[in-house]
Amino acid sequence: MKTIMAAVVALTALLAAAPVHAWTSDPARSTLSFTATYQGESFQGRFRRFEAKTLDYDPAHLDAARFDVVVDIASIDTANSERDQALPGKDFFDTARFPQAHFVSTRFRKGADGRVLADGTLTLRGVGKPVTLGVTFDPARKTLDVATTLHRLDFGIGGGDWADTSMIGDEVAVHGHLALRP
Repeated sequence: MKTIMAAVVALTALLAAAPVHAWTSDPARSTLSFTATYQGESFQGRFRRFEAKTLDYDPAHLDAARFDVVVDIASIDTANSERDQALPGKDFFDTARFPQAHFVSTRFRKGADGRVLADGTLTLRGVGKPVTLGVTFDPARKTLDVATTLHRLDFGIGGGDWADTSMIGDEVAVHGHLALRP
């Protein structure tokens, strides 16, 4: 009887520690967009190609949640051909040397306001920095939204002559909308 109880306790502990729900994103219905400023005017852009390599998420088990997302930087689209030709160059993203951005979560937690936050490391243009994403999960619609504000100069984007923040704003609002499949 003790052996059976020990096995039940061990199995219960194993199931409690099991990974949370693993999702995949539907690329046709998912978006990764941003808002920045140029000469005081706001503009929007998006990355056409990104892959959520790992999306383990259940709000009831934040301790086991994991995100691992890779972005193809050359897929940038701001609906302005001149800007879209400049952004992959050496002065900005330098996609010849750094073709991808990579976010990996390190922990999930509840913020003071009750919102879920995902702390992690974003590597962009060869620079890794801590980043916190606000996370909103809608289980009925099977969507996951993340948002953060980045400082482009922290990653060396638009340095040198382009470091003047009155010309190009330093803050860039980033929003991801993922349509999920189990």
